Amino acid sequence: MGVRFNRRFERLASLQQDWLQAVKTSTSNSLAFAAALAATAALSTFALAEDTPAQAEPAAQTAADTSGGDGITLELNKLEKSEKGCRAYVVVTNPTQTTYDAFKLDLVLFQTDGIIGRRFALDLAPVRPDKSTVKLFDLDGTSCESIGKFLINDVMECRASGSAAQDCLARLKVKSLTKVEISK
Repeated sequence: MGVRFNRRFERLASLQQDWLQAVKTSTSNSLAFAAALAATAALSTFALAEDTPAQAEPAAQTAADTSGGDGITLELNKLEKSEKGCRAYVVVTNPTQTTYDAFKLDLVLFQTDGIIGRRFALDLAPVRPDKSTVKLFDLDGTSCESIGKFLINDVMECRASGSAAQDCLARLKVKSLTKVEISK
């Protein structure tokens, strides 16, 4: 961008010098001066407008690059019928260098008709750094076919290295590989 801008600036400066020379030698100085001034303003506006998107582009890329990658991902991987009801398989991925001693979620199960079926705590700890783990939990008395979606209502407890961790819910990412949606 800098080389392109410098070339335009040099071209603009050269044209301004030519116009100023024309104004000095012209018999109708005010008309030539007005034309030179208008042309300079138009070229300056054009050069600035042409450079503006190129300058804004790196800022957009920077915002996209810093938007994620620093939190735990919770994937609802599989639901299967069990003796007591339904068993859920959850893949917990921690791409960070942080070990979570406590990571407990307030989870709400919605039935397929949209009505809340139950609310429960899901303890995922310990969550080790740079590691994916599979956690299982049984939903006694609930058939897999009756589950419409899960909502992570809140993070009840989030502790790293013995002290409270910040923004655990905001940094949590969720996805589902089943027909049952999971959201926060």
